[in-house]
Amino acid sequence: MHVSKIKYLILFLLMSSLVFSKKLKEGNYRAILILNEKDNIELPFNFEVKYKGKKPNIIIKNADERIVVDEIKIKGDSVIFKMPIFDTEFRTVFVEDNLEGVWINHYKTTNNTIKFKATFGENNRFAFVPGKANPYFEGRWETTFSPNTKDSSKAIGVFHHSEQTDYMTGTFLTETGDYRYLEGMKHGNKLYLSCFDGGHAYLFVAEYTDEKLNGNFYSGATYVEPWTAKLNPDFKLNDAEEITFLKNKDEKINFSFPNLDKKITSLNDKKFENKPVIIQVMGSWCPNCMDESAYLAQVYKQYQKEGLEIVALAFEKTSDLEKAKNNLLRLKKRLGMDYEILITQQTGKDKASEVLSALNKITAFPTTIFLNKQHKVVKVHTGFSGPATGADYEVFKQRTESLIKQLLKE
Repeated sequence: MHVSKIKYLILFLLMSSLVFSKKLKEGNYRAILILNEKDNIELPFNFEVKYKGKKPNIIIKNADERIVVDEIKIKGDSVIFKMPIFDTEFRTVFVEDNLEGVWINHYKTTNNTIKFKATFGENNRFAFVPGKANPYFEGRWETTFSPNTKDSSKAIGVFHHSEQTDYMTGTFLTETGDYRYLEGMKHGNKLYLSCFDGGHAYLFVAEYTDEKLNGNFYSGATYVEPWTAKLNPDFKLNDAEEITFLKNKDEKINFSFPNLDKKITSLNDKKFENKPVIIQVMGSWCPNCMDESAYLAQVYKQYQKEGLEIVALAFEKTSDLEKAKNNLLRLKKRLGMDYEILITQQTGKDKASEVLSALNKITAFPTTIFLNKQHKVVKVHTGFSGPATGADYEVFKQRTESLIKQLLKE
C-alpha cells in the first residue's frame, strides 16, 4: 500500500476511535428546555451522570425526587435517552462536554419538539445568585389559574424555603391532582419554580406585589396561563370524595377488558369474589397516576394476602392494543405493580365516564373507586395528592389504609 494511503488510513482510524470513544462525562449538569426562543423563556432542571460499571445513568432531580434514566444509546457524537415510564425521549449530540438537541413528546402529534441544552459542571437550577434569606413565600397560598375567565380554577400553592434560604421547593394542589415536585428559588420579589419528569415540563414565574403573587404558568412548548395567589392557610378545595359519586346507590360497577396477557377480565371473575376491590382509573401517560400506582403497588403487597384486590383500568393515549400494552408493561416493571391492569383501548375522561356510566362523571386521572366485598361502591376519590404534597399525602394514606382495613374486616 502506498505510504500516503497508509497515513490517511491511520488518521481515519484515529479520528474514528475518538468519535466512537466519546462518553458522557460523569458529574452534574444544568439543563434547559427552550420553551420560547423569541421571549427567552427557558425551563431549567438539573441532572447528574453516574456510571454503573461502564453504563451511564442520568439521574434527573426535582426537589426530593430522583428519576433514574437508564435507556441511553451513544453512537458517534449522538446521545439518545428515553424517559422511564413516559413515551418521551431526548435526541442530542455532544458539544464538547455538553449536550444539545431536542426533547420529543410522542403523546403529541403537533408542537411535540422542544429545543434542549445541558451544560456540564453547572449546579444552579435558575441562574441567579441567592440573596439574603427572606422566606416570605413560605406557607399555603390560595391560588387562581386563569383569573376572571370562564376557565378559572382554584388551587393551593404550598411553598417551602429550604433551610431558610432563597432556594425553594413546592407544589400546587388542585381538585384533579397535584403538580408534583417543583424546585426553584426566590430572587428579589420574584418566585421561580420548575419541574421536568418526562411527563410534566412545568415552569412557574411570579412577582410579589401588594401582598399577592401574579405570574405565568408555562407547560410544554405552547401552553401559557396566568395565575395569582394570596397567602391563606385556611383556604380549602372542594372535597375530593364528593366530586364523583354513584348516581344510584344500589347500582354496581362492572366492566370487561383484556389484561396485559390479553385475557378478558371482569369483576365477576372468581379472583375478585367476596373481596374488597380498589378500581384505579388511570393511564401510563399521567404523572399523578404514576405516583398513585407507586403507592398502590405497596398497598397491594401489604394487603393482598388479607384479601384485597386492585384492578387498574388504563385509558391510554392510543387505541392501538400493542402500543398500549408496551407502555403499560414499562410502567408495571418500573413500579413493581403486581395487580391487574386492563387495557380499555379508549382515551379521555368522556370515554372513562361512558365505561363507568354508573358514576355521575370522571373528571380526573386518576380516579379511585373503593368497593366492599359485595362490590358496592363505598367511596370515590378524584385526583391524587402525591408525596410532593407532604402532609396532604400522609393524610390521604392514613384515610385510605384505615378504609382498607375496615373493608377487609366486614
